[in-house]
Amino acid sequence: MQMKQLTIIVFILCSTQAVLGQNEKLNVLFIAVDDLNDWVGVLNGHPNAITPNIDGLAGQSTLFTMAYPAAPLCNPSRSALLTGIHPFTSGVYDNKQPLRNSEVLKEAHTLPEYFRKNGYKTMGSGKVFHYRHDTVSWDYYWPSNEQIRPEDPAPPEVPMHGMPMHDRFFDWGALDVEPSEMGDWKVADWVSNQLNIDHEKPFFLACGFYKPHLPWYIPKSYFDRYPLDEIRLPEVNKNDLDDVPAAGRGMAKLKILKDDNIPGDSVEGDHARVLRYDKWKEGVQAYLAALTLADECLGRVLDALENSKYKNNTIVVLWSDHGWHLGEKRHWRKATLWEESTRSLLMFKVPGVTQAGSKVDWPVSLIDIYPTLLDLTRLPQKNDLEGSSLHPLLKDPSREWDKPVVTTYRYKNHSVRSKRYRYIRYADGTEELYDHAVDPLEWINLAGQSLYDPIKAELTQLLPETNAPYIPNDSVK
Repeated sequence: MQMKQLTIIVFILCSTQAVLGQNEKLNVLFIAVDDLNDWVGVLNGHPNAITPNIDGLAGQSTLFTMAYPAAPLCNPSRSALLTGIHPFTSGVYDNKQPLRNSEVLKEAHTLPEYFRKNGYKTMGSGKVFHYRHDTVSWDYYWPSNEQIRPEDPAPPEVPMHGMPMHDRFFDWGALDVEPSEMGDWKVADWVSNQLNIDHEKPFFLACGFYKPHLPWYIPKSYFDRYPLDEIRLPEVNKNDLDDVPAAGRGMAKLKILKDDNIPGDSVEGDHARVLRYDKWKEGVQAYLAALTLADECLGRVLDALENSKYKNNTIVVLWSDHGWHLGEKRHWRKATLWEESTRSLLMFKVPGVTQAGSKVDWPVSLIDIYPTLLDLTRLPQKNDLEGSSLHPLLKDPSREWDKPVVTTYRYKNHSVRSKRYRYIRYADGTEELYDHAVDPLEWINLAGQSLYDPIKAELTQLLPETNAPYIPNDSVK
């Protein structure tokens, strides 16, 4: 009789623990990397890239190999991701437009704000929103409400790259400083400390790494890992832009440079300038050095989580806001609708859900992150979100998911990325179409061939029917 009673008591206790486990709220570790393209090991983007921590996390996560942003520019991409609303709905198209200036987003609940309103402690550091963070979204932000991240060490002189300097960002060079002096390192320190203390409520902890954003002033030790004579340049086609409409070529030469103080200085884009001064390999080296710094900062945060009491009840989502060109299509930086500028990094590690080392090879959008996290944490879904929860793919990465992604650059310029094709339509009606099954580098524009009219017609149906007007600008850059 006593044994029977003991068995019943044990059963009740176990059942209670199981229920508590089911009702326990998962924490969220939300990690952003600025201007990171697909030059990481797990995406096979560049043979020289040293990214052991990104690759290691992918080995524990579900990796989305075809993740694309709502916009190939920091502010509109992040505003869309953090509100779940496309630029063509909100009117946030550029870097100088605070999301709260949009009538659509004025009262919108951002992702961290919604978690805060639903009982989470929201904390953050680094670049999560674009430069200024949304104060109503956070319980605490470090270093302060006015400063999103500590400053990096200043270079001894500028420019460091040996070319005429035409803007304060497009520069690079090796600094004689320790990694611990970098702003991202200090952000990683603060985030790691939050993982080592007790929290009375479930938390949403955001960590935004600024590198590899320009300028690439990076400790010399990271440059040393990439000997210049071993650097592989991107594969390019010198005639690549010949079949691209004027609107696309204009984006590729968006940064038009001229120095009136240099006799005979020509009007040219970044790439022409880099070639003229023979700095291509050095630019690639500097970008790789910057991304390896970001990777090490990520590793320190992941180590802190692994050694914390939160490691088994914390979702980790890692994402980059868009891609980056380093000479492909004669372009540097972002702000195009091609693959280099739009392919992003995205992975989820979810206790009890994701399969370690799994991959999803269907296009998904970064605006899908918001509804996915609501699903995973069992928070009420919001009807105004324009993305789709990726929870079904996290449970079954092999399932079909035919939802092409729309990416928008400024007003009425759109790209539609399906599993096989990329279709681009510019505001003036000109087009590009690329077949990634045979042309992964997007060298052959098929838009003018009637054979592909049915493909264009199908993808055109996914373009937005209306495009919101530009919202007022601000002084944000």
